[in-house]
Amino acid sequence: MTSRLQQATEDALLTGGRAGRRAIEEAGFSEELKAKLLDKVATAKFHQEHSAALAEAGVATSRIPDAAGLGTRAVASAQPWTGHESAEDAVLRMLDDARRPLPPELRGKGKPPAPAPAPVVDLRLRREVGVSPGRKVAGARDKAQAYAGFGVKDKGLSEEEREAVKREFRERFAPGASAMPSTVSGLAALANERIEDAIARGQFKDIPRGTGIERDARADNPFIDTTEYIMNKMIKRQDIVPPWIDKQQELIKAAENFRGRLRNDWKRHAARMISARGGTLEQQLARANAYARAEELHNPRRRNPEQISVPTNVTDDVVTQRATATSPSSASSAEDNNPSHDHQSPSHPPVPPFRDPDWEAAERSYMRLAVENLNAITRSYNLMAPELSKKPYFSLERELSNCFADVAPQVAGEIRLRATRPARSLVDRPFGGSAGGQKGTGFGGGVGIGELLRGGGRGGGLSVVEGKEKRYGLREFWRDFWAK
Repeated sequence: MTSRLQQATEDALLTGGRAGRRAIEEAGFSEELKAKLLDKVATAKFHQEHSAALAEAGVATSRIPDAAGLGTRAVASAQPWTGHESAEDAVLRMLDDARRPLPPELRGKGKPPAPAPAPVVDLRLRREVGVSPGRKVAGARDKAQAYAGFGVKDKGLSEEEREAVKREFRERFAPGASAMPSTVSGLAALANERIEDAIARGQFKDIPRGTGIERDARADNPFIDTTEYIMNKMIKRQDIVPPWIDKQQELIKAAENFRGRLRNDWKRHAARMISARGGTLEQQLARANAYARAEELHNPRRRNPEQISVPTNVTDDVVTQRATATSPSSASSAEDNNPSHDHQSPSHPPVPPFRDPDWEAAERSYMRLAVENLNAITRSYNLMAPELSKKPYFSLERELSNCFADVAPQVAGEIRLRATRPARSLVDRPFGGSAGGQKGTGFGGGVGIGELLRGGGRGGGLSVVEGKEKRYGLREFWRDFWAK
């Protein structure tokens, strides 16, 4: 138990730094035991630092037996590998690599070392070589001058400065004072000591708790190049996108605007045409639902053309039309799987899908120009986009077919909305103002005669002033006619 306590104390002195030494002092160790431990620690450090020199001098610093060979002693006295090649080893390796070794057949045979000659001891008496007085004077030391110069530096110092110098030397040569430690354990002990001192001073009390560091999992990915990762991160941070991404957004926005306007116009026109045929609201809704079932039967909704993969050398719209054309087998399977046949009454003949050739002829010029514009944007986009991101061209027939299929289920709701909408007042909105128009606007803004008379105009209150002159009659007209 005593040896274990002694070993634990030595470990605390070696790795604990000032904190370990302070703990030993507080434990109540005697001065004699503390001096022995410090002496033993100093001796161990000295033997560890100068083990090679002591081994060459023949001083036993380890428990190596006397019968051990030179190789064993060399290995025991060598410096342990620290992970870095020393300068001496590097120079020796370069010297060995500078000359190519001779092949075994050209090498000379080893010769045993010749025995060392016996030392010659001369036992004759010799006189000491005399030294001339001039040599004695030249080699003598002017001791008085050397000792007298010690106090020259202190003559210009005050008492406070002398005390500061003495205190500095006293702290420098104290037993526990040392320079920066050179070992990992010593550095750790020094860091722990400074942290403990800072905690004792209260420097860690008011530190706010910070948020966790967000680490990107791709930063440590060995399969991603570091330069590529940094460049992608810079581009993402600065919101920089390739040109084809901007062109893609422009194409998507133009396509959405065209399709939205086309569907809105056709829905309003179809609702007006079906309502214009007369009948009650239920009859109009039944007629619209019949058209919707016929549209679902003859023109089922397909996926968007953007989701269809096309080859990169496609430049004609006809090829794209063939990609979405329906085959007879697919049409027959759609008719077989369509459950809308069960809802049709056998007494009523099948209704064809609702179409209006006059509306299509009136709107065809606009739709053709819009599709040509979309195809021009698509062509410029495909020239700069990668292979996997290229898009097919637009077709007017395909867009109309998709529009009819999308709008057919919504016509009944549009008819119901138009029928249940409150009647428009011609007095309040004489110029076609909508119910949701903005007040204060002119034509179509929703400010009518009644509202102007009630003071709801742009100025807040409007006063009507009637003239006092006579009304304009035939006499006034005749007068103005001859006045010209």
